[in-house]
Amino acid sequence: MSGRLTVVGLGPGAARQMTPEAAEAVAAADILFGYVPYLARLPERPGQERRPSDNREEIARASAALEAAVAGAKVVMVSGGDPGVFAMAAAVCEAIEHGPAEWRALDVEIVPGVTAMLAVAARCGAPLGHDFCAISLSDNLKPWPLVEKRLALAAEAGFVIALYNPISKARPWQLGRAFELLREKLPGSVPVVFGRAAGRDDERIALATLAEADPARADMATCVLIGTAETRIVAREGKSPLVYAPRSAPAP
Repeated sequence: MSGRLTVVGLGPGAARQMTPEAAEAVAAADILFGYVPYLARLPERPGQERRPSDNREEIARASAALEAAVAGAKVVMVSGGDPGVFAMAAAVCEAIEHGPAEWRALDVEIVPGVTAMLAVAARCGAPLGHDFCAISLSDNLKPWPLVEKRLALAAEAGFVIALYNPISKARPWQLGRAFELLREKLPGSVPVVFGRAAGRDDERIALATLAEADPARADMATCVLIGTAETRIVAREGKSPLVYAPRSAPAP
């Protein structure tokens, strides 16, 4: 079987944040599959085909890419950030598990990328310098009570929390509810970082406390980092403060 499927992450948005390995895979592809805005980040190449699709068509997109690879094409599935973090690598694996036998015989490679929480963290210091977790606030594929349970347990356990998919037109209330829940578990002084479009021209990084955190600061291009009671803020005259998680933790 001559075809293959490579799943890549383009990073958080800036071209310089895409890894050389991902760039090489994209350049060598016969066909690119992906969500429309992600494909738009890539320059057009003569002889290279693009098959864009909508954001909620992950399994259909994965299945179409696998079919093209079975037919002999060098296929690249494009994701933002890292393809394994709330992105297309899981959809491809799921499609292979439930699909025809020939999909399992394909050469499939997952190429890592820089995910949003890493780009946002780097902009403000080292807020992920100790134990942390990532939670998507989208309830499209899981029930909202499960999201609330995970938020509460993560806060109680002392994890720094990275929130993906915090808000959208269809889900305008969930980030506000998440803040309400976390205020019941954490001190109001806990730092909250709103990191929008880190690395792009329209980047916006804002620091607030949990007590004053306003969900209106976020959109779907925002990753929200919520610290712990131990998270430190280092004020610097004339410069942005540094936010970091101490490398050690107190005994329970």
